[in-house]
Amino acid sequence: MKKIGFIVAGMAVCLGMNAQAQETKAAEPKGKAIVQVFSNFNADFGKDAESLGFELERAYLGYEYKLDGGLTVKGVMDIGQSGAVSDYQRLAYIKNALVQWKQGRWTLNGGLISTTQFNFQEKFWGYRYVMKSFQDLYKFGSSADLGISAAYKAADWLSADAIIVNGEGYKKVQMGKGLCYGVGATLTPVKGLQVRLYGGLNDDASAADADQWNAAAFVGYKAKAFSVGAEYNYMDKAGNEQNGYSVYATGNISDEAAVYARWDDLFTGSTATSAAAIVGAQFKVGKYIKIAPNVRMQLDRASGKDTYAGYVSCYFGL
Repeated sequence: MKKIGFIVAGMAVCLGMNAQAQETKAAEPKGKAIVQVFSNFNADFGKDAESLGFELERAYLGYEYKLDGGLTVKGVMDIGQSGAVSDYQRLAYIKNALVQWKQGRWTLNGGLISTTQFNFQEKFWGYRYVMKSFQDLYKFGSSADLGISAAYKAADWLSADAIIVNGEGYKKVQMGKGLCYGVGATLTPVKGLQVRLYGGLNDDASAADADQWNAAAFVGYKAKAFSVGAEYNYMDKAGNEQNGYSVYATGNISDEAAVYARWDDLFTGSTATSAAAIVGAQFKVGKYIKIAPNVRMQLDRASGKDTYAGYVSCYFGL
């Protein structure tokens, strides 16, 4: 009986040590590499065709590390094009260098963080490697900046967020003494239906750059077979107003194939200045590669010069 007791006790100790080891293992920090590459082959159509060839648009390289207590640290380099140098050259920037803390219903971010002005719409659009979302494409704001942000999930159907950043983007250091403030709310009244509202003020105090006001509204519905979204965006800088809308849709043919379409319209005040359209398909090749052939149209209403092009956009990401 004593031997049996010792055996049982030994088994209990071993099981306890094993459970403790599993808990310790589960609590160990975890990291992952961030590698994303956007490239394409493109060709202009028409008599004024100016482009034909392969293009490396952008590469994101970084690392994300999850610590205990809901803490995450993240650093990402952005290697992309710049209008200030020859097209064949690339410049590298720090896109993200942040600490994130999640606890209960709260999420806090600090450092060089992703902004909240159009991040939600960009994720819903889902084809950033093919074409930037409306506000990013037409320079209504920056996708990342230096500062802090906080988000609170009040209920399953409602969350709110606030952000304070320099207001000059991630490619410039802080030169002025102004800041950019933004508040947003995201609603999910029914499953699949999402509504996003945002308002922001960039109070750049320098003489050259007057205050900039931004407002945005988005509504979208996402199901297993399809998704549709529409957004309206407004910007006012020293009385110079720009506004416009973007509508887009995706149809999922299978887990590996989808079709998509989008239409943008941009106005200066009440005058229509430009419009853009894109229609294409996406094919997933394994886990890490996406290929998206598409046709684009750009209408320049001011000059009357319209462009048409065919693209094969490619994505690689871990």
